[in-house]
Amino acid sequence: MNYLAHIYLARHSEAAMVGAMLGDFVKSNGGEHYAPEIANEIALHRFIDSFTDSHPVVTEARSLFGEGRRRYAGIVLDVFYDHILSQRWDEYCEEPRAALIERFYGALAAHEQQLPERLREILPKLIKQDWLGAYGEFSGVELALTRMSDRLSRNGHLLREGIGEVQQHYEAIADGFDRFFPELVKFTYQRRRQFSLA
Repeated sequence: MNYLAHIYLARHSEAAMVGAMLGDFVKSNGGEHYAPEIANEIALHRFIDSFTDSHPVVTEARSLFGEGRRRYAGIVLDVFYDHILSQRWDEYCEEPRAALIERFYGALAAHEQQLPERLREILPKLIKQDWLGAYGEFSGVELALTRMSDRLSRNGHLLREGIGEVQQHYEAIADGFDRFFPELVKFTYQRRRQFSLA
């Protein structure tokens, strides 16, 4: 899952959304430096990623990618799933997508001093360019993946070529999302209860 899905899954509070984002920016033991609610969401972020990576629907979607590009399929799918979630938003969330994203940006800004340096560096662009809102259009997927490919030291073209793969298999991957995502929501709720944050 990419940023928007993690934020949606942690939508219970602003601190939780910040923690969900930090899961991509701190080391496995990095949560110990944060308040419990943030630390728990950092840990939950990793459970969500593991559940996603091992789910049969996601494995099936990765198999649709051509040889060579398959190693980057997980990254491409994470971003594409944010696009599908944007398209299906009203099925999952009563709070409007734009309102939740705005609330998240405000939470990041309010916690700026606690953010890792790498996240602080991209924060102005993330908010000004509305990275999460951009996933509503497929062009936002293309932009995000192109941005990621530019940061790779090698084989960035393979990541960019994944854009064509999801376009080619758009409906099949979207149908898989409809089967997979409700299970992820249920898993996340159950796992969060173990942290006493439900």
